[in-house]
Amino acid sequence: MLGSGAKAAKPSFVSYISPEEIHIKEPVEKEMSPHLLPGELLLCEANTVYKYIQEDGSNRGTYGKLVCTNFKIAFLDDSTSDDNEPQFKNKIVGENDITLQCVDQIYGVYDEKKKLLTGQLRKYPEKLIIYCKDLRVFHFCLRYTKEEEVKRIVSGIVHHSQTPKLLKRLFLFSYASAAPNNTDGRNQTVMFDTLEDWRDELERTKGNVKYKAVTTNERYRVSEKLPLYFVVPICVSEESILKYEGRGIPIWCWSCHNGAALLKMSAFPKEQDDSTSQTQKAFLDGIYKTISKPPYELLKTDDLSSSLPSLQDIQTAYTKFKQLFLIDNSTDFWATDVKWFSLLENTNWLEIIRRVLKKAIEVAECLERQHTNVLLIEESATDLCCVISSLVQVMMDSYSRTKSGFQSLIQKEWVIGGHGFLDRCNHLHKSDKEEAPVFLLLLNCVWQLVQQYPPAFEFTETYLTVLSDSLYVPIFSTFFFNSQHQKDTNSSGESLKTQSGPFRFLTVWDWSVQFDPEAQAFLNNPFYAEKPKPDKSQRKTARFKHQRQLSLPLTQTKSPTKRGFFREETDHLIKNILGKRIGKFMNSSDEPPNTFREFYDGWHSKPVDYHGLLLPRIDGPEIKVWAQRYLRWIPEAQLHGGGTIATAAKILDLMEEVQSLQVKMDEQHSQAVSGDVHSVPMLINSPRLSSLFPFALLQRQSVKPALPTSTWKDLEDEDDLVKRDDEFVDLSGDVIKCI
Repeated sequence: MLGSGAKAAKPSFVSYISPEEIHIKEPVEKEMSPHLLPGELLLCEANTVYKYIQEDGSNRGTYGKLVCTNFKIAFLDDSTSDDNEPQFKNKIVGENDITLQCVDQIYGVYDEKKKLLTGQLRKYPEKLIIYCKDLRVFHFCLRYTKEEEVKRIVSGIVHHSQTPKLLKRLFLFSYASAAPNNTDGRNQTVMFDTLEDWRDELERTKGNVKYKAVTTNERYRVSEKLPLYFVVPICVSEESILKYEGRGIPIWCWSCHNGAALLKMSAFPKEQDDSTSQTQKAFLDGIYKTISKPPYELLKTDDLSSSLPSLQDIQTAYTKFKQLFLIDNSTDFWATDVKWFSLLENTNWLEIIRRVLKKAIEVAECLERQHTNVLLIEESATDLCCVISSLVQVMMDSYSRTKSGFQSLIQKEWVIGGHGFLDRCNHLHKSDKEEAPVFLLLLNCVWQLVQQYPPAFEFTETYLTVLSDSLYVPIFSTFFFNSQHQKDTNSSGESLKTQSGPFRFLTVWDWSVQFDPEAQAFLNNPFYAEKPKPDKSQRKTARFKHQRQLSLPLTQTKSPTKRGFFREETDHLIKNILGKRIGKFMNSSDEPPNTFREFYDGWHSKPVDYHGLLLPRIDGPEIKVWAQRYLRWIPEAQLHGGGTIATAAKILDLMEEVQSLQVKMDEQHSQAVSGDVHSVPMLINSPRLSSLFPFALLQRQSVKPALPTSTWKDLEDEDDLVKRDDEFVDLSGDVIKCI
């Protein structure tokens, strides 16, 4: 039951006070004010709220103030200290902050029973559970909070995070109108909002001989779904583009080095009368014949709606999958551990990732091996077309594996390409039917490549993780519009600073808004194998061989005891949590064609060129769970002082020592070398590292429950970790030579 503050004895604001002490301590009122961004308004607040830390099933926690603004839900306490200050800190969203767009579901606890909270409430809960889209789970006890404050805070949180809203009610507009715009958001990222950007991209890929950038859609006279500028085959006339509002027109995505091109097309509606269908079919036949003649290559069409899972299937699979990581407490975690295999298999999420990667490999084979143009077809060409075209470019174009190149790719294919971020992320809570994690699917697929070929990418998995988190931070316009037209038509408005003029939105690619330079270093891969200078004598060296041996341990290990969704160096506990021999269910029943298998096996039999074509390994256990994103808030899933980050820390220490020696030995190159030293993230002492660093620093302890004897028998010996660390130290010398 709710207690009034005057009648119930309340504990003081002391961190980690146990519930047993609540009748002994007297309340000590302390003013705590939230840090507000420009345009952010405090809507409601509640004092004496108890935040649980349920990592071991106990009721430990801390008291503080729960507030709700037009931007976030925040819990304020006085327990933070400089010693516990995270090394990887977001300047916009704190550890106890939840943006309103990041709230997934809210449950109230009534007499120990959970109930989903929506709309108007007749009765207010004694506990509040908030599940977040970044998979955090917050538990708040309101038992010792004043009844009126409970009503205001619960109603406010439910209303502002769960009810449908208008686009211009998003905090994005409040922030843009109030914040000073003194940042350069481009940062070498090509935004593709000008005709020159598209012409430069055509020239970069040598596609300007057969394709042209057009201005036909200026003032959106063709379609509001198309960008202002895009690229089509030179032979396609303006009249053809205008005829069906851009439908049935092959739009250029990228050109391969051999001249073959990747195209996409928005399909005609399937339900049409006979005469209309015949007319449209004749139009398409004419287009196909035109772009199949010289100088164009042969054309292959691929209807993604029939060859890949539907958006509804993707949404259903991800909904099941994320539930495996929304853990309330340690007890629930270990209860699901014994049936992890079947739970993971039933989600079908990893199988969808495998199918998408397989489709991208098939497209790459057509472009690279068969010299054939590929036309991707989808109803709107803004969902799965974006996924496949982006993956193909990441696999085939080394520029897309740099940080600026990958960001430019997202701008081109997703932001300007018209992916409906607003609907697919359901930012306005208007329709669950439109929601689907299409962009998250891409990031999951790219992560598979990043973890299989680390030296090929300039960015890290931490970069991908914070990019996925940025989907729910409404101060950037990047992921909060459905199209360029929607952004342009909603950009006009009055600024609080200038009293006139359009909104000037920030772009997510300016990482200085969220992170200090020290934190940004974690987004950059210090082991990235930069493209060598065009010196033929330096092309064929042993560098790639050594890096391949270090980054691909599973690909050379056939022992069934080494199977799992994680790399060999991942901790023994997570291996058992995620299931050791779960690879068998991932093998597809539909065997790929012989030409595909020949191309796939042939590529993997050769040494890897990190600046050439990259093909992901998709068989069985090679498709893994993205541990850093999905397990980072679960203490039981962490390896204390170990994992990949511990290996990286040792290698970075050696790198720093080598670079120091180079400075002393060669004064002439001191500036260049010292610049490289600052680009390496300075990690804290390895004993405090977690395998899920930098998101999980070992500041809290988790008590493991007793496990069945059969489970412990499956766990690897602790000495194995030490042995593997020693092996990595031996290999580190080779890695230093490669950098």
